[in-house]
Amino acid sequence: MVNGGDPNSVAAQQQQSQPVLTPEAASADEKLIQGRKHAEQTRKVQALQLNRARICEQLERTSNERYKALLSSELEQIDGELAKLS
Repeated sequence: MVNGGDPNSVAAQQQQSQPVLTPEAASADEKLIQGRKHAEQTRKVQALQLNRARICEQLERTSNERYKALLSSELEQIDGELAKLS
């Protein structure tokens, strides 16, 4: 053989190298995935809350009516996103 191996042994090695998931391992993987999803959602909520606080502060400081309208619109959008995530 030019490549230096039996094709059947290569296939057998590939099958052996693939991990076999037991129910416990699958459950642990699912818990890990759920934990990551929860952490991601928590980060999104925190980021939205920080943006909301920043916008509220800017809204209190500005006297420009157009800017107030823009900030109010952004605030409504953030509140909507927070409602979806909660």
